[in-house]
Amino acid sequence: MKQLAVLGSPIGQALSPALHRAAYQALGLDWTYRAIDCTPDRLASFLASLDGTWAGLSLTMPLKRIAVPLLDRVTDTVLRIGAANTIVVADGQLIGENTDLYGMTQALREAGVTTAADVTVLGAGATACTALAAARELGCDQARVIARDVGRARPTLETTAERIGITIRVEPWTAVGTYLTADLVVSALPPGATDGLASLWTPAAGTLLDVVYQPWPTPFAYAAKAAGRRVVGGLPMLVHQAAHQVVLQTQCPQAPYAEMLKACQSRASTL
Repeated sequence: MKQLAVLGSPIGQALSPALHRAAYQALGLDWTYRAIDCTPDRLASFLASLDGTWAGLSLTMPLKRIAVPLLDRVTDTVLRIGAANTIVVADGQLIGENTDLYGMTQALREAGVTTAADVTVLGAGATACTALAAARELGCDQARVIARDVGRARPTLETTAERIGITIRVEPWTAVGTYLTADLVVSALPPGATDGLASLWTPAAGTLLDVVYQPWPTPFAYAAKAAGRRVVGGLPMLVHQAAHQVVLQTQCPQAPYAEMLKACQSRASTL
């Protein structure tokens, strides 16, 4: 029997256990998956304690960036984005991957978004960097990032953007209303962070990807739809990235996406 877990703090509301357990059941694997509260100061010792019973880990905030230098190997995607949300334990090594990028692009393409010339990203953390990589994959070569602390965020964002191959402008939070007219707006912020921005939408076409999956819909997403935007929630992204994790960690050729989606769908309403 192999064991896996999702690490982060706080971790109590994570849907990852439901997703992965549903996948293992559908695949006929007698594996375990649990949520473990792990703060940044405990991550190195936790990783050092892993033995051969472990097949992998999922990482959520605030661990995605600080995990990278603790791993034995990382993929090119992790190097470009600067964050890992997935660890595969194989042959005594910890291998880092970022399946958030796969999840984000799949969720957008599934909703009909195959190109994006004009992109606005709200937030400056690891998920915002993933959003920049997704924008690049959709053909965008210039984007803007709205950050609460421009001075603090700019160095990391510009370094990441250079690795990704996209040009960015980092704008202050006060400018957010100006840039909600983009073809694609990605809110890479936690629940509640955009509630006060809902009134800033104006009638127009375009798409909002809000990475929040519970509670859903967010006031920001609800207002975007009312203003004419196509809205993509965080749940499809979550399931797609978890399905890719399952493929990497089990070495099965395909994850049971439908079963995984069903396992958590009842816990989030639809817009």
